[in-house]
Amino acid sequence: MSRMRKLFADLREAVAGSQQDFTEGSLKRAIPMLAIPMVLEMLMESVFAVVDAFWVGKLGPDALATVGLTESLLTVMYAVAVGLSMATTATVARRIGEKDREGASRVAVQANLVAILVAAAIGIPGAIFASDLLRLMGASESVIAQGSGYAAIMLGGNVVILLLFMNNAALRGAGDAAVSMRVLWFANIINLILDPCLIFGLGPFPELGLTGAAVATTTGRGLAVALQMVVLLKGDGRLAVGWRHVQFNLAVMLKLLRLSVGGIGQNLIATASWVALVKIVAEFGSIALAAYTIAIRVVVFALLPSWGLSNAAATLVGQSLGAKKPERAERAVWITGFYNMAFLGTVAIFFIVFARPLVDLFTENPEVLALGARGLAIISYGFLFYAWGMVMAQAFNGAGDTTTPTWINLLSFWVCQVPVAYWLAHQAGWEALGAFTAVAVSYSLHAVIALLLFRRGKWKTREV
Repeated sequence: MSRMRKLFADLREAVAGSQQDFTEGSLKRAIPMLAIPMVLEMLMESVFAVVDAFWVGKLGPDALATVGLTESLLTVMYAVAVGLSMATTATVARRIGEKDREGASRVAVQANLVAILVAAAIGIPGAIFASDLLRLMGASESVIAQGSGYAAIMLGGNVVILLLFMNNAALRGAGDAAVSMRVLWFANIINLILDPCLIFGLGPFPELGLTGAAVATTTGRGLAVALQMVVLLKGDGRLAVGWRHVQFNLAVMLKLLRLSVGGIGQNLIATASWVALVKIVAEFGSIALAAYTIAIRVVVFALLPSWGLSNAAATLVGQSLGAKKPERAERAVWITGFYNMAFLGTVAIFFIVFARPLVDLFTENPEVLALGARGLAIISYGFLFYAWGMVMAQAFNGAGDTTTPTWINLLSFWVCQVPVAYWLAHQAGWEALGAFTAVAVSYSLHAVIALLLFRRGKWKTREV
């Protein structure tokens, strides 16, 4: 009973926000303290898309098409946000490990300033030319008529997305993962309430249709950013920002931009490879494409907790290197990798055994069900490798080495995954199953390369 009480006490502490110094003490306790709120944060991030899709779906196919096209237009912005957030987490974590809280605060401010500049460069032309961009993406005139307002708000208001990413990345790097988790909870609650109200005009709210979804999402994220600022300015957390820090520091901004290039590259390379796989699968018809889409969505949702664990490794690596404890950083990665392997190994067994019932939740078509279940099982066989690959990639990023994962992605996805998928699909005659197999093969290769490079240890000497 005492063990159970301790487990629940640790869980409460993780969600409430642990005050543990992550450069000291037990790593087996530090990892869950960081990982639990990070896992919950990842789940909250996915809720935005689910909530919007649910309510927008009631407006018809043109509305859903607009959301899909707008998300495609925002792909570049998301790539920039992910790259900048990697750089921010690594740099803040390093300063915190060095006990340089002033330096960490300066980094957080410069990350926000970079985000605002990038947002202006993307958002202003995006808002002005929203209709033209939708037309360029192949939208019909009916989609443009219904969705130009939605696209203009989402593109023009992308600053709240970037700031949300930057501040949560800074908080995670500082070890305040529970705060970033609660911020996303808050944003989701606002979005959950406003979405139906603004779309359908419930109560005193105006009926804005599809535009209302953009207003709701942007408002939720905007209020979350305001909450982040309150927390940072309040100054009682691990990361505190004062007005004295609010000034341009070109050296720090350039360092963040330099580090972010690798992170942006990682994301764009991976995203582009998935687009190439979709094109290969689409050649075999709508049945194949539907099966692939369902299987990949199930896999992505299952991987969210693993991303939380991997982000914990990034924070621990950054802080430990800042504290001049490279051995602790390495040990943190190995322990996190074993945790992730145990989790994804369990998920893999579940997916392989229950592939058909899982896919059956998303389709009533027997052909889609059969192919989707086989594809899900094939991908799941590589989960033990994925577990290590994800943790290793984030360990490099946490050390400030964003270049190595970029090259690993390029080799794994474009030298291996796409050619193997094409050859298996067309030359070997496996069709869509060739793409599923290529995913398992390429991610396994990704993990092996990452493990070998990690063991060489050059990341330990990376300056941030």
